[in-house]
Amino acid sequence: MKALILENIHQSAVDVLKSRGYEVEVRAGAMSESELVEGLGDVNLLGIRSNTTVTERVLEAAPVLQAVGCFCIGTNQVDLSAAANRGVGVFNAPYSNTRSVVELVIGEIIALARRLTEKTQRMHDGVWDKSAKGSHEVRGRTLGIVGYGNIGTQLSNVAEAMGMRVVFYDKADRPAHGNARRAASLTELLETADVVSLHVDGRPGNAGFFGAEEFAAMKPRALFINASRGMVVDYDSLRSHIVSGHIAGAAVDVFPVEPKAQGDAFESTLRGLDNVILTPHVGGSTQEAQEEIGRFVAEKLVGFVLEGSTALSANLPQVLPPTLEAGHRLGFLHHNVPGELARLNAVFADAGDNVIGQHLSTRDHLGYAITDASEPLSPEAIAELEASEHCVWVRTW
Repeated sequence: MKALILENIHQSAVDVLKSRGYEVEVRAGAMSESELVEGLGDVNLLGIRSNTTVTERVLEAAPVLQAVGCFCIGTNQVDLSAAANRGVGVFNAPYSNTRSVVELVIGEIIALARRLTEKTQRMHDGVWDKSAKGSHEVRGRTLGIVGYGNIGTQLSNVAEAMGMRVVFYDKADRPAHGNARRAASLTELLETADVVSLHVDGRPGNAGFFGAEEFAAMKPRALFINASRGMVVDYDSLRSHIVSGHIAGAAVDVFPVEPKAQGDAFESTLRGLDNVILTPHVGGSTQEAQEEIGRFVAEKLVGFVLEGSTALSANLPQVLPPTLEAGHRLGFLHHNVPGELARLNAVFADAGDNVIGQHLSTRDHLGYAITDASEPLSPEAIAELEASEHCVWVRTW
């Protein structure tokens, strides 16, 4: 069993995979589509972060690939539908770096409100500028959170503990934490907030989500933070509103196009602006977060391949079977059409095999059944299941 781990993923992931019997190849950088096509022929597990893109062409060139681990929050760098069609599970870490991102945003709010980047630069330039002009406390200010998911809710709690008021906007019906207030519309939030922080996901529909119209609707001299996805913001519009003075400052951690490797040149229309913090996509880049992400995603990968669990999969039906204490387990991934579960159970019945536990879930066009039985099915019975036009794969444990 072979795993390929890219993009400086934490050693904790390697340790988990090796402990479960995998031969692990580690590469520091990302791989291009062509490199992946050439290099995945004998790879069972692939670990990536945000700079490696797994396309349908890559998946077609990986005949024994069983799962892809995205050691980050997002999964938009993987063609999830193409992976699902081939039965390749995709797993990510939706919670592991939440606190790290929140702490970065809190630090940026304070730094922007106090204009600390300008103060420290002038000190390095040998200029003593002990002025309070443009410097404010964050206590009593209103933080507007756009996207009230795992990160947005925790940011809400921490900001409120610091004395900030919180207003949030989310298309989903999410409950408010603490004294946070739901805005009826994005426009209402923008007109209310002294600081706007984006925490939306990278689905295609969010491309260009925040542009000239939204910046114009923000309060004069408000602050703007994006630690979500680079493609959701029109940064040319952000620059225009900072230069005009309408926006007092911004912090940006994510960009539409990001360098592929350490030390590569970075270009952005936001470079050189006063009171603008630019960071190289490090929201989740703390030692604590990276260690937890490495462990979490690696455990999900081996749980899928070695035990059949699809819990928290980003693209397959989610089944969390209990630990197999006795007997034998069979996983059946199939097209979600009537009669497949009945046919599966008929195979067990015809074999005289006693089913002691069964778990089924469906997702879009796929169904996934885990069946625990007293005896293993014969090769002939398994071949009968595999012969179905609706079978994606059959695996046994």
